[in-house]
Amino acid sequence: MKHPTNTFLQAIRAGRQQVGLWVSLSHAYAAEAVAPAGYDWALLDMEHSPNELGSLLGQLQAFAASDTTAIVRPDWNDPVKVKRLMDLGVPGLLFPMVQSVEEARAAVAACRYPPRGVRGVAGTMRGNRFGRITDYYTEVENQTAILIQLETVAAVEQAAAFADIDGVDGIFFGPADIGADMGILGKPMDPEIWKLIRPAARKLMERGMPVGTLVSDAGFAAELLNDGFSFVACGSDAGLLAKGADNLLASVRGKLI
Repeated sequence: MKHPTNTFLQAIRAGRQQVGLWVSLSHAYAAEAVAPAGYDWALLDMEHSPNELGSLLGQLQAFAASDTTAIVRPDWNDPVKVKRLMDLGVPGLLFPMVQSVEEARAAVAACRYPPRGVRGVAGTMRGNRFGRITDYYTEVENQTAILIQLETVAAVEQAAAFADIDGVDGIFFGPADIGADMGILGKPMDPEIWKLIRPAARKLMERGMPVGTLVSDAGFAAELLNDGFSFVACGSDAGLLAKGADNLLASVRGKLI
């Protein structure tokens, strides 16, 4: 058995737009509800959700039955956590709060076996289909998407430096935290935030580096993708559930006499 092709990684390398969904409800049943929707990628969040390895496994299994690539955001750039996620067979990782070139290189190293990295070697695990993927050790590096997240003004200002790091496949801008660093808390759509992000993203695009982000506005998500962003998440499962519940109740109450 050969290592499967990472369709998300293949797409962003080829310049094809990838529409995503944030998944933070932390349960396989919820993941199974959204997995068949047809998104190109989904972000399974461990940073701002009650997700742990056991609950994440069920979500990975739900998305494995779909055409959506499940990217995982660990709670930190921790090589021990990354090792365990890689053994679980995650197709890609989004590393939060990367502040320096050194931190980005450490993220890449955590995903690679020696001598190119520091990942520990397991023989039989979900990542290699319990020993059945015969080219796993040579091919996993080519089929795992490594994305880094810039979440401060200082990180955005040095964005171009991250584009030169071997092994970084995409750079993700976190508007909420960037805004907080600018003193604009809780307003990720504020124009001042995007005046900082969009020129930095353009420089990365010109260097051939795929860029991504998360927004909760469908129109703006499409605008960013049409402007050259490679992978954009346009909402979250928790947000859809909360807003759907609110809108349904308001709709019924609005018709009462």
